[in-house]
Amino acid sequence: MATSKAQRWGILVILIVTVVGTLGSFAVMALSTQNDAADAAKQQKILQDYQSAYSEYQTKIDAQTKELSDKYYATFSPYASRVGVFDRDSIKDIVTEDLVVGEGTEITGATKFAAYYIGWNPKGKVFDQSISGESLKEPIYHSKPEQGFVGLDQGIDKANLIEGWKEGMKGMRIGGIRMITIPSDKAYGEQGSGDDIPPNTPIAFIVMAVEPPAAIAMPEIPAELMQGFGG
Repeated sequence: MATSKAQRWGILVILIVTVVGTLGSFAVMALSTQNDAADAAKQQKILQDYQSAYSEYQTKIDAQTKELSDKYYATFSPYASRVGVFDRDSIKDIVTEDLVVGEGTEITGATKFAAYYIGWNPKGKVFDQSISGESLKEPIYHSKPEQGFVGLDQGIDKANLIEGWKEGMKGMRIGGIRMITIPSDKAYGEQGSGDDIPPNTPIAFIVMAVEPPAAIAMPEIPAELMQGFGG
């Protein structure tokens, strides 16, 4: 059946509206894609800038670590010879022995200082230490918020260290070297820490306290970047 002129006009209007609507949808989608691309490019630029800033920060930390190693390695490393077997059952309290009496500030709970260390178990097995070959690693000092670690730059009372360290280092002076033997309840207790520190194991340390190194500011993670990762 033939359509009337009015009907043909009606069909044409519907067709035009449909086409315009479809084109409009494509335009909105294209604009959205462009916006997403722009946002992604912005996020990428922010990320690259942060990575560059963090790389620069790490380079400064590495340079400082080497400078401190050059300064303290010859003094601290000979005390690695003190590592040895000890009677685990005899360690009931924290025992300290000053191997070198420092001439610097006396350490309290709030004193800022850095520390090198050697830690071993009753069998004489070193489980962790600052000595690496013929150099020293970064001393314990800088807090590392990205790792959830509070360092000695906040004082020993606030630092993420075992209780035996907190008690055993107080009273020594910066520049000093002290041996600290720690009962299990002031170390890692019933949980232990890895294969070398089974549950209920006393441990021993040699610790050297040194002047705090120059502060190196860690770049903050941009808020836009955190939002980009769902922060």
